[in-house]
Amino acid sequence: MEDAQKMVERNKLTFSLAYGMVAKEFADMTGAFFDTKKGFLHATAFIIKPDGTIGDAVYSTGPIGRLTAADTLMLIDPRKKMESQKSQSKL
Repeated sequence: MEDAQKMVERNKLTFSLAYGMVAKEFADMTGAFFDTKKGFLHATAFIIKPDGTIGDAVYSTGPIGRLTAADTLMLIDPRKKMESQKSQSKL
């Protein structure tokens, strides 16, 4: 737990960080693919909207299908712009 806290502080994270969860329980809660033979989760990524709901999710069942930083920005930037335009039009 100390390492996770250090990472949060070092990187100045402003979002919640999941750490120490039981992989199978996490898979059951999120729909992530849990490999029962090997006992681990395959990559799962979420883009969480400001209201706390899931905007996008990527579930992988193998070694490909990861959400990269560039992919994430490509999804978030237009949404932020659209939200900004909505806010301005209400003024």
